[in-house]
Amino acid sequence: MPHTWLAKPAVGGVLHAWLTAPGSLSWRIQERCPAFGVRRLRQERALPYVDEAHLVGVPRGRHALVREVILRCGTEPVVFAHSVTRARHLLGAWRSLQRLGSRPLATLLYDDPRIERRPLAFRKLNARHPLYRRAAQHLPDVPKEIWARRSVFLLRGAPLLVTELFLPAILHLKP
Repeated sequence: MPHTWLAKPAVGGVLHAWLTAPGSLSWRIQERCPAFGVRRLRQERALPYVDEAHLVGVPRGRHALVREVILRCGTEPVVFAHSVTRARHLLGAWRSLQRLGSRPLATLLYDDPRIERRPLAFRKLNARHPLYRRAAQHLPDVPKEIWARRSVFLLRGAPLLVTELFLPAILHLKP
């Protein structure tokens, strides 16, 4: 398993198509699943993971806003999504996150032309990574590895990191 995030995913086929798809992942899933839903798991101030804090400018030992959801097709979880931003940005650029509830984050990210998306990065996660363990809690059968992608969205200079873990059931949806 690589220890760093990659500029291109080292996987082919349907999974590669999902990982590299541009635009909103939520909207792409909705197009292929009439029973699309979002289940919010948590939205709270928490310590970001070591490989996240520097991307959103959170000093070591400081809390950030952490939001986690499961994107579902019917009852089947297809994506585990994790987002992080500085808590102070809830009073500024990302204040609309507080009113998002169980709506997909895409409703904010792709409706505002001022938001800039940085390039995607990819990584295969296993049980040593905390996001893998968080996602695995919501799966009946846990794979040995889960591919993830992440990118930073900027709004008025405020970064929001979004990481998406592609769960096995995503392969049942055509990309």
